[in-house]
Amino acid sequence: MRCPYCQSEDTAVKDSRPAEDGAVIRRRRVCPDCGGRFTTFERVQLRDLVVVKRSGRKVPFDRDKLIRSFDIALRKRNVEPERIERAVSGIVRQLESSGETEIASDQIGRLVMEALKSLDDVAYVRFASVYRNFREAKDFHELLGELGGEEVARDP
Repeated sequence: MRCPYCQSEDTAVKDSRPAEDGAVIRRRRVCPDCGGRFTTFERVQLRDLVVVKRSGRKVPFDRDKLIRSFDIALRKRNVEPERIERAVSGIVRQLESSGETEIASDQIGRLVMEALKSLDDVAYVRFASVYRNFREAKDFHELLGELGGEEVARDP
């Protein structure tokens, strides 16, 4: 592993331990050249996933982008980081075990919405407003009706 401080190719593992319920190995490393210490995480990747955007463009799946989406939706909400990590890991596991290498961005969005709904209602509404491209206040009203489990009367 390359040192992030001095770019040396020779770093040593000082400590390894399981993290995230054994799904990840956390390694503390030290660089013998500059003395810099840093942490790496090693996780199983079943297959390389490609996200197919609405425009048809294909981009590599980025777990960090998924985490950022959760962080934005959950900003200033009191949700434990472990619950967020479990939700993200669950989504990644679902995508990897689906058997598909190309995943539609809409499918990922639906999975994120499901996860946010169980984590925090406000974050769910925040994410849904962007994901569903809300244009009017009635869009929020309809979503809140769905969230409350009641049918909302729609204007003809």
